[in-house]
Amino acid sequence: MKILDRYILKSFVITFATVFVILFFIFILQTVWLFIAELAGKDLDFFLIVKFLLFAMPRIIPLVLPLSVLLASIMTFGSFAENYEFAAMKSSGISLQRAMRSLMVFIGLLAVASFFFANNVIPYAEYQFINFRADIGKKQPAMAITEGQFSDVGSFNIKVDKKSGENGNQLTGVTIHKKSGTGQGTTTVIRSKTGELMTSEESNILKLILKDGDYYEDLTPKRYEDRKKLPFAKSEFKRYIINMDLGKLNKMDESEEKVTTNNMLNVNELRYTLDSLNKDYDKNIISFADNIYQRTGILSNANHIVVKNKVDTASAPAVKTELPKDLLGQFDNTDKLALLKIASGNVESTNFSIDGSVHEMQDSIKNINNHELAFYDKFVIAYACILMFFIGAPLGAIIRKGGVGLPIVFAVLIFITFHFINTFGKKIAQSDGLPPFAGAWMSSFILTPFAVMLTYRATNDIGLFQLDNLLEPVGNLFRKIFKKKEAAQTQQNVNQA
Repeated sequence: MKILDRYILKSFVITFATVFVILFFIFILQTVWLFIAELAGKDLDFFLIVKFLLFAMPRIIPLVLPLSVLLASIMTFGSFAENYEFAAMKSSGISLQRAMRSLMVFIGLLAVASFFFANNVIPYAEYQFINFRADIGKKQPAMAITEGQFSDVGSFNIKVDKKSGENGNQLTGVTIHKKSGTGQGTTTVIRSKTGELMTSEESNILKLILKDGDYYEDLTPKRYEDRKKLPFAKSEFKRYIINMDLGKLNKMDESEEKVTTNNMLNVNELRYTLDSLNKDYDKNIISFADNIYQRTGILSNANHIVVKNKVDTASAPAVKTELPKDLLGQFDNTDKLALLKIASGNVESTNFSIDGSVHEMQDSIKNINNHELAFYDKFVIAYACILMFFIGAPLGAIIRKGGVGLPIVFAVLIFITFHFINTFGKKIAQSDGLPPFAGAWMSSFILTPFAVMLTYRATNDIGLFQLDNLLEPVGNLFRKIFKKKEAAQTQQNVNQA
């Protein structure tokens, strides 16, 4: 490797590493902010918090890596141009493509590494992250209950005066408000002096054992006039057990109604899963179509259309009789009404069955599309590194500004555009508005011509914008207007003379 290649590569790698660490730290802070409700006030030790963040870190790489490549490219090549290092290279016969050669190899290796990272590390980390969030409630179920305030756990609001024990499982001064299933607020209040939380890693049920307490419940009489008396029931207990679903206890992100597995699979697993999903979807479509077809009764009534010749039933072929044009005219009014009612009932039943299956089919399509998007995303992140380099390097050479000022502005604008188009394409592809391939690659398809244009303009020293081409037509327009005014003024003076 020549001295120039080592110098360019060293400058880029140092800038890239610095930018990557800074951006990674910023996105980690964002992750902490998003999951602050899971970490704050839950009695988690430092090791669990670090383990939680370690499992969450790999999902940040697809955002940080392309942005770091883009910003480092702009800063490095902008600094070269600003310090006239590119001018010295060009005077020595070294073109921009020659200066980028060593970095092209580095970016190519980085793209390959990013693909293997997205294909192997991210699925494993995603699997561990989801399971860690689910298991943390089993290992420390008391983390969902905060001392001195009501904590919402499923259909219960629980308040404890004090938690003790190794994992905070021993409770003192327990007050529970049970939500009404009819939406009438809290109708049941349970109080006990002590309590204990018990769970097992093999079970998804949390057992709350209350001791020495009382149970209060409002009653709703059937007669309306008795409701004004506000009747209630009260009882005491020595031991009372409440079973709660750990799925609700561990539901730390309310927007996550359902955990999908598409991000936990690598390329080979996604191919196998997509093949199974497509086969199941085709089978469901065929089964549903056959069911609807059989409901119409066409198969059972088709035999009445085929009538064999009575002369020689053994040798004569089957002859199909033609249906009359006015089929209902063959029946009287009473039979017509009965047939129309049957047909109307069949149509309504078929429509109801179709409406009931539409959502199921849409969910199946959305699940298939999500898996296909996850499949293409592993290749998009590798191509994004290459794309951002061929946008950032020529752009830095054109604007001729290094440092962290103008390069950050350009990098943020370009990356926001890339990320917005990428998110927009995925959302449309999820709802089957676009093929998943087009949705996943939409941002790359749109920005690739921009990268080619920047590389061409930087290579030929054209600049980002040619103001002469924009200002010359405007100047010609104003000159024509002034010439017409001068000619009109001259003609007016001649007429007056």
